[in-house]
Amino acid sequence: MERKVGLGIMKSQEVKKITGKIVSIQGQIVEVEFPEKEIPNVYDILTLEENPDIKMEVANSSGPNTFYCLSLSPTEALSRGQRVLNTGKPIVIPVGKKVLGRVMDIFGRPLDTLGKLQTEDTRPIHGSYPIYSDLSTHEEILETGIKAIDLLSPIVKGGKTGLFGGAGVGKTLLLTEIIHNVVSLGKADKNVSVFAGIGERVREGQELHETLVEQKVMPKVALIFGTMGQNPAIRFRTAFAAATLAEYYRDEAKEDVLFFIDNIFRFAQAGNELSLLMNTIPSEDGYQATLVSEMASFHERLVSNRKNSITTIEAIYIPNDDILDQGVQAVLPYLDSTVVLSRSVYQEGRLPAIDLLSSSSSNLNREIVGDKHYEVALKTQAILKQSVALERIVALVGESELSNDDRITYERAKRIKNFMTQNFFAAEDQTGRKGVFVPRNSTVEDVNDILEGKYDAVSDDKFLYIGSAKEIK
Repeated sequence: MERKVGLGIMKSQEVKKITGKIVSIQGQIVEVEFPEKEIPNVYDILTLEENPDIKMEVANSSGPNTFYCLSLSPTEALSRGQRVLNTGKPIVIPVGKKVLGRVMDIFGRPLDTLGKLQTEDTRPIHGSYPIYSDLSTHEEILETGIKAIDLLSPIVKGGKTGLFGGAGVGKTLLLTEIIHNVVSLGKADKNVSVFAGIGERVREGQELHETLVEQKVMPKVALIFGTMGQNPAIRFRTAFAAATLAEYYRDEAKEDVLFFIDNIFRFAQAGNELSLLMNTIPSEDGYQATLVSEMASFHERLVSNRKNSITTIEAIYIPNDDILDQGVQAVLPYLDSTVVLSRSVYQEGRLPAIDLLSSSSSNLNREIVGDKHYEVALKTQAILKQSVALERIVALVGESELSNDDRITYERAKRIKNFMTQNFFAAEDQTGRKGVFVPRNSTVEDVNDILEGKYDAVSDDKFLYIGSAKEIK
């Protein structure tokens, strides 16, 4: 009798269970000792001998034949001296068309009410990086229908975009609106989408799922969650499991993929929690010394090849509104576009609360967006910068003390800032106002008209929460 073991075939009497024993438990980190000749590989899954449902993943060595392992299950059932078995396999997740429309965790267990996932095709969550010669860049604009993003932080197919913001300024709402506009209303409805919920609230995941079902786009979306209430090992590995799904649809299914993450800061935070438990010496900023390599191991997998693309849009929480936090800064090198949400803009009642001057994009060049868009964006940034100095003068002595030219600049800047407000489809239930999708060309034309003085006779409050400037009577 023969049985399959991994990719090879071994006779059943030759199969040997490699065992070790638990020597210490610190939070979600379990230290396991193995015999010298039976050293496990990194990423191997270990199970408790008396309970195979208790799983651990080998992380790194702590001594000559002892290893730190990430406990992927509750640790209440663990104690020193217990025996563990090495499966010799990493974490694998189900992939394929039947995963679309479903919600699952990193083990492929369903989190929705649709029953077991009916797919036999699986992939290990720790994939290999693509060959450099196979990589490709794209220059096709992906319209979001959100004026502030399309004008000043345009997104391209196959690029990476970060939505930065502190607590409660609208990151998740903005991400949900982009999903709605791009997947449901835009040209990307034929693409596959993967959503990774890393360390966020269960309620937010449920609301997103309900929204996607209502919009009838759920059949083209796969959701994988490692929520805030789960242990840091689960949250940390959720990012890699989601990346594996995206790679499968890009390489095997030959699809263009839209990859959404909420929230990548929680990935860095989970890694930091685990590193402290493994007695790793932190860097000067308090984060784990391996933070940069961990970010690279994740982001470098989310790339486009010559045939298909992965377009990544990720929310990044800014702790204490400090964008210089190293957990935030570690994400920046991988992004093409940055959208920064401001608490002061939020408090002024302008939503989405995007800081128009802090947001930027390397895609904002003539070759990608065209001459007119490029010139209008530069003029917009220039007038907004001028208005910052003028606002200080107005706060001290009043607008009447400005020269005629400065007053015109100040008023036009206010019109542009108000025009960048927008009603969201994702917030219709809360605001009672119908959402609107604004084409990029329409946004460019309207902003150009404001810059050229076409609306100088119109008060700036008329530009709040409208779609096109043509709506102004």
